[in-house]
Amino acid sequence: MNTPNKLTVMRMLITPVFLAFYLIKDIPHSALWALIIFLIASVTDAVDGRLARKYNQVTVFGKLADPVADKMLTTAALLAFMNDGLCSIWTVFIILTREFAVTSARLIASSQGVIIPANIWGKVKTVSQMVFTVAVLAMLVFKDFGIMPENVNIALISNILLGITAVLAVISGIIYLIKAKDKIDITM
Repeated sequence: MNTPNKLTVMRMLITPVFLAFYLIKDIPHSALWALIIFLIASVTDAVDGRLARKYNQVTVFGKLADPVADKMLTTAALLAFMNDGLCSIWTVFIILTREFAVTSARLIASSQGVIIPANIWGKVKTVSQMVFTVAVLAMLVFKDFGIMPENVNIALISNILLGITAVLAVISGIIYLIKAKDKIDITM
């Protein structure tokens, strides 16, 4: 297994660690630990694709597993935020519906021997979701350390930021499915 694929697998394995640190509030500064782990996982996403392209190590596994690893990480954050009232169930529903639709198209394409890589809109959606997640986690860390002013409504800010991601998810999903329909046979 090449280095980019190892980084993708590492992101998959670190996701439940992130979720555990976020959810276990008895751990001192759990939000800080969750933020650090999320940042590490996010960096692996930025690095694995660059390494694969730079060293000509792009693989079918990487094309398929990288988006799955991204979805695992970002979905874990959404579920954690929803658990704490920082994310609307509708935002999670919209984003997950997009993810299931795109993944289904990818599976159909794969069964027909066609690999459809992520498009720029999907990458923008994923990056925005990761950046917004870092912002929400940072606000929680600031609150934990007493740096965040009391009148800041973290839930409102979180819902606005993740709502932007939901809009990007819809746009990227529609674009992906339109492009996919020209490459796969959906009459099977």
